[in-house]
Amino acid sequence: MMRILVGCEMTYDLPYATPMIATLNVHSSRVSDLERPDYLVTTPSVPIEGYRDTFGNWCNRLVAPAGRFTLRTDTVVRDHGLWDPADPSSTQWEVQDLPADALLFLLGSRYCETDLLSDKAWELFGTTEPGWARVKAVVDYVHDHITFGYQHSRPTRTALQAFEEGHGVCRDYAHLAIAFCRCLNIPARYCTGYVSDIGLPPPHAPGDFAAWMEVFLGGHWHMFDPRNNDPRIGRILIAYGRDASDVPLTLTFGPAALVAFRVITEEAPDAEAA
Repeated sequence: MMRILVGCEMTYDLPYATPMIATLNVHSSRVSDLERPDYLVTTPSVPIEGYRDTFGNWCNRLVAPAGRFTLRTDTVVRDHGLWDPADPSSTQWEVQDLPADALLFLLGSRYCETDLLSDKAWELFGTTEPGWARVKAVVDYVHDHITFGYQHSRPTRTALQAFEEGHGVCRDYAHLAIAFCRCLNIPARYCTGYVSDIGLPPPHAPGDFAAWMEVFLGGHWHMFDPRNNDPRIGRILIAYGRDASDVPLTLTFGPAALVAFRVITEEAPDAEAA
């Protein structure tokens, strides 16, 4: 068993009091793995109200005062320490056999324009074997088609625009792969959370949140990471939805300048040695 320290700190400059929603807590599917609650803490301190959104993600709402305002959270997650699993035998179900709660993830959404990408999806992947092999073909294509770079980040970029422009960040990889899968009648949902560099050779990139996708095959949701396209240790989910518009890490209802940002995902020492 491995212990992984995760957390973040985000600091804003706000011209006036601003309502905010923060989705920064580890997903409920991993709550039993937490050594301590990952409470959201603010500076200055303000009242916080927690709630679950439409998808069951844990969110916090608050009103941030004018001036400098900081959000932070951290915890230690007990993890099996294994690489991301793969199940190449997973089959694709016919649409009529899918569970009702998976159907939403076949539909187009704000950043995943299935109506505009359907012809291209079938042109590129229509002859691949349905199931795991087809999803892997999508992921391989998206990974190779998009060039990564933080300088390419744009919060309004859609899957179609990522396809046409050929560059972006992890959310763009995820959106394009999700859109292609949905066009091919494979339910796919957008995930955000922590991904570590544990087990990878240095140098390691600065900590950041990550986006990946889950697809429904063989009666279960399976993880695929179009941005990295290789297994990782310590992938820790925060939230999932149709696309990034459903699960922004923070949502401000007014102008807000992000002036400092830090994410930690690293192996923690054994509890006896800590």
